[in-house]
Amino acid sequence: MPKRDTLSDTIKPEEIDADAKIDVTFRELGLDSKILKALDDLGYVTPTPIQAKAIPAALQQRDVLGIAQTGTGKTGAFTLPTMHKLAKGRARARMPRCIIVCPTRELAAQVAKDVEAYGKYLKLEMALLIGGVSFAEQDRKLMKGVDILIATPGRLIDQFERGKILMTGVQTLIVDEADRMLDMGFIPDIEKIFDMTPFTRQVLFFSATMPSEIKRLVDQFLHQPLSIQIARKNMTAKTVTQRIVRMPSSDAKQKRTALRWIIEKEDVDNGIIFCNRKRDVDIVAKSLNVHGHDAAPIHGDLAQSLRTETLDRFRNGEIKYLVASDVAARGLDVPTVSHVFNYDVPNHSEDYVHRIGRTGRAGRKGDAIMLVARLDERNYDDILNLINVKSIEELVIPGIEDFPKDAGGRKRGGRDGGKSRGRRDDSRGGRNRGQRNDGSYHDGSASTSKVDRKPASKRKSETQNTEKTSKAEARKPIERRRPAPRRKAAPGRDKPKPETTRTDAVQEYSKETPSSRNSTRRRAAPKPKSPSPENDTHAPKTKPGRSRNKSETSDNSTKQERPKKSAPKKGASKPKGKTPFGDDIPDFLKF
Repeated sequence: MPKRDTLSDTIKPEEIDADAKIDVTFRELGLDSKILKALDDLGYVTPTPIQAKAIPAALQQRDVLGIAQTGTGKTGAFTLPTMHKLAKGRARARMPRCIIVCPTRELAAQVAKDVEAYGKYLKLEMALLIGGVSFAEQDRKLMKGVDILIATPGRLIDQFERGKILMTGVQTLIVDEADRMLDMGFIPDIEKIFDMTPFTRQVLFFSATMPSEIKRLVDQFLHQPLSIQIARKNMTAKTVTQRIVRMPSSDAKQKRTALRWIIEKEDVDNGIIFCNRKRDVDIVAKSLNVHGHDAAPIHGDLAQSLRTETLDRFRNGEIKYLVASDVAARGLDVPTVSHVFNYDVPNHSEDYVHRIGRTGRAGRKGDAIMLVARLDERNYDDILNLINVKSIEELVIPGIEDFPKDAGGRKRGGRDGGKSRGRRDDSRGGRNRGQRNDGSYHDGSASTSKVDRKPASKRKSETQNTEKTSKAEARKPIERRRPAPRRKAAPGRDKPKPETTRTDAVQEYSKETPSSRNSTRRRAAPKPKSPSPENDTHAPKTKPGRSRNKSETSDNSTKQERPKKSAPKKGASKPKGKTPFGDDIPDFLKF
């Protein structure tokens, strides 16, 4: 049954030898006559093995899973059948009919170049949607209508979220270099792009390897695909001569010196130098220019306009050496590259195949030389297993052990001006805080005394005055906060005074407050002249319950109790004070 055959194709992909002979031609595949005319202009007559298998399946609207290395003709395998289907019809504004997703800007630009060459006789609109290019120009093309949109994942999602692209008209979705997407962390973006496109779209999915994450994507988004796998027997071209140089260390300056020695000894027309890190790309390019070699860097942190200009100058021969990261390893098509230098051993063995694939193209001979240090042995063994060889020819450089090295690295600025070279000061906080030379940790730690940050010259003078310092510390108060100064007591406040000498307000206050308040900060009321016994009859009238004898006053102040109210004497004058009932107190309030 056809369903069972399709399922078996998915489980067991058809494996084809990369050097297998193909008896069919492009004309027999049923492509459009205008596409055939463009292929004739390019000199292409016979398709590659993956093209011979993928093009008929794609023309039948089937999903295709292609597992093939670089240089096998993958770009033609998905662009030719797509352009054939899009030859009839016209795109609407903001609604592309085909989307090709590429991991890097360079690969996207290379695919756009091939699409332009294959479809020069077709009336198809093509747009390149990558980072580093003005949004205005891209928006203008999208509003005009695009048949084939070639984009990187990030910029495609940005334009979609801005409302500049509508995915409802997508008929074909193509994913190129899916394993490279995985390495660069684009898998979530690819899943989002799949969800944005209609369910009825055709998917052409190509990858050099099939990790578990890529298999999950295939199972999730591809519908009964035709699986084609190109055998990996001839991983590297036979026209490329491979050699390695054993480095005594991984020192950067020593590696740069060895690289210049190789360049000066080899007959190099032009070459590409690959580094693992962007920082090393800039350093190596600058080093080559300082020593009289025309070199320019290219990596992902540079502006797209500068990257495009650098590639054009390299193709035109204005630059002899191109120092690049892995962004240029895939999709960079310069047929005349004579040498490829691997300044670093790639972390992924597949990248080695892509790197050296930049030379020995179109039947030309090429050379690939790689610097291998002791720390690179594991990655080097992975490369040997991938290309199925036991060893690679070694190039011996005489006196390489005596090549100069970096003098201890860069100096770091700081309090000591970089003299410590990154060593941690024991006087600072951390795990070794308060550690002495004898290895003990808690002696002299900051938990018992302050950390001494003064220089040794000042410490010497301090040790001579140890006794004075200890005496001064002994006289220091325990509490750091200085107590508030106490005010001087008013004269005569410490002695108890008779209550009869105070006014009515002070008398009432003293009845409610203990006598200890005499020492508080509140100012005492002014003392009137003490009355004499002769003019006692002229003494101010007091309220009922007021103590009249000094003995009672002293007794009350000693016990600090409220005195009991005594009944007023007969004939005594009534106390004057305003009440709600008038000046006199009513009779019912006197009891």
